Amino acid sequence: MSTVAPDKPRAAVDPARRPGEGRDPVSFPRYPKYKNSVVEWLGEVPAHWEVTNCRSLVEEQTAKNEGAKDQNYLSLMANVGVLPYEEKGDVGNKKPEDLTKCKLVSKGDFVINSMNYGIGSYGVSPYDGVCSPVYIVLRPRLDRIEPRFAFRLFENRAFQTHAQSFGNGILEHRAAISWDILKGIGVPVPPRAEQAAILRFLDRETAKIDALIAEQEKLIALLKEKRQALISNAVTQGLDPNAPMKDSGIEWLGQVPAHWDVARLGTIFREVSDVGAEDLPILSVSIHDGISDKELDEAEMDRKVTRSEDRSKYKAVQPGDLAYNMMRAWQGGFGAVMVAGQVSPAYVVARPIGEVCTSFIEQLLRTPQAVEQMRRHSRGVTDFRLRLYWEEFKNIRVALPPLPEQHAILDAAAVETTKFDSLVGEAVGAIELLKERRAALISATVTGKIDVRNAT
Repeated sequence: MSTVAPDKPRAAVDPARRPGEGRDPVSFPRYPKYKNSVVEWLGEVPAHWEVTNCRSLVEEQTAKNEGAKDQNYLSLMANVGVLPYEEKGDVGNKKPEDLTKCKLVSKGDFVINSMNYGIGSYGVSPYDGVCSPVYIVLRPRLDRIEPRFAFRLFENRAFQTHAQSFGNGILEHRAAISWDILKGIGVPVPPRAEQAAILRFLDRETAKIDALIAEQEKLIALLKEKRQALISNAVTQGLDPNAPMKDSGIEWLGQVPAHWDVARLGTIFREVSDVGAEDLPILSVSIHDGISDKELDEAEMDRKVTRSEDRSKYKAVQPGDLAYNMMRAWQGGFGAVMVAGQVSPAYVVARPIGEVCTSFIEQLLRTPQAVEQMRRHSRGVTDFRLRLYWEEFKNIRVALPPLPEQHAILDAAAVETTKFDSLVGEAVGAIELLKERRAALISATVTGKIDVRNAT
């Protein structure tokens, strides 16, 4: 089997061990003298710092977009911040047709998604525009606080956790908050010159951590690209690099091993629409992970997914079936079914006619060339509305090795991809450590737990 050697992550280590990069909060001194803040979430603060409430530092902006048209509609993306709706590309939250009820936003305003504050859905707006009426728009009081210091206070994880504890919602991380909740929360305020010193320190240190995170993210992308290239090569070319080849007659496949069969998917599968049952788990599809092997709970599900209370509307599936989401097939929303269950009535269920390894078909369809074929066979005016119907899906042609070879290819690919998965896991772990270090550094600095006035 032709393989691509995985690269070793260059920074999948604790950042504290890299001098000058991502400083550990415990490496800084404390202030000489502290006082009790009398604020539950805050604890002690430097003796010369003021303790006040949010309403004295920022004021809510409630002005509506009455009478205006064609305003720049702004959205929030978790861990990204404020951006124009068109750049978000999120079809789950549609732009309202009537913008007159939207809130006005000015450049420099701090915007919070009242439902998703706890998962990073907030940011300083770099634009003038309008936003959803459920967002909270705040403007720093310039006579009281440096605007970016106010942002750092709201960015503090401990402050977020405290604020969300007063919110309402089924899921803890999506508990809705409001200005009425935020305005009375106590916060620390150092002298103006000290605010500027803290900001300079955090800008420098978080930039170093962010650079390390970006390095790991690039590594993950590279590893995933090489992993997919390995699988794609295996399921389209086989394991024997010296095998005789033939022209498949399929433009997107080109040459394939001479002993492989070429067939339409409609000769390998048939569409079925068996009715589901009350006792069967509802399985979900992910564009990255395929079909789930259990019923997911609310916390595990995509937030855009809704379920019907009437399970008789679902389609039953059995191990070996191939199921796909008609609207998301071309994005990877399909997979081999591993357990008996039921899926959304919006899915197409294909059942093998003869002996075939459906997991092999799944991996074959996940190759970039096959994904493009599914997109081309989908119908719709725009990408966001494309649907892949069975009548189109069944005409996609593929090349298949004998059944034993299908299993052998999957087994060999699994051995190699495990190495990539391990390295990706290390890099993901490094990113989590870096993010924790970043959050801890911000928290310790803006609450006065460490003294960075003389930090270099």
